[in-house]
Amino acid sequence: MWPLFLRDIRLSIRAGGGALIGVIFFLAVIVTIPFGVGPDLNLLSRIGPAILWIAALLACLLGLDRLFQADREDGSLDLLVLGNDRHMLPLTVLVKCLAHWTGSVLPLVVAAPLLGLFMNMEPAGIGATALTLLVGTPAITFIGAAGAAVVVALPRGGLLISVLVLPLTIPVLIFGVSASYGAVADPAPFLQPFLILAALTLFLAVLGPLAAALALRHGTD
Repeated sequence: MWPLFLRDIRLSIRAGGGALIGVIFFLAVIVTIPFGVGPDLNLLSRIGPAILWIAALLACLLGLDRLFQADREDGSLDLLVLGNDRHMLPLTVLVKCLAHWTGSVLPLVVAAPLLGLFMNMEPAGIGATALTLLVGTPAITFIGAAGAAVVVALPRGGLLISVLVLPLTIPVLIFGVSASYGAVADPAPFLQPFLILAALTLFLAVLGPLAAALALRHGTD
């Protein structure tokens, strides 16, 4: 599994720009928001956590079509599906998801504190948003793995993945933004939505690879 993890990290970085395209898209969304809502620093500070989360969510969706595409193009996807039993294939998908998240999504989490300064966010809000992104974005990858497995055989499945995955990520977005707001707004709690967010990630770490493995095996059959 470790060689597979390292191989997929290299592929996620090299294929189509990988992390660089995601960070540039992330930056582009953050930079354009002040032009839409105006130069009110107080308003930007209030909506900052939500904007960071929405931008990160959209940036995460960019590279999901590459999760299994390279393996399908070189024929290794068939070997992974046919060479693994029903118990090992979900573990293989889990490793590929973790590698994709490390290579393509983790740079977004690292860039989030700097972009939070552009939104005039408080240090506590920046730290809380970065923490919730660190905990919550893997859940988006696990959901995306199932969508990528469904459309892997289609020649242009990138847009379809976004259509399939985006509605399923709404709970992750809600609790991520709620926890981020709770760190800077006294009446709003931080711990409860953060724990629910962590629970969603752990739950999807099991369900997502299982669903993706089932879709891959069905597609191969």
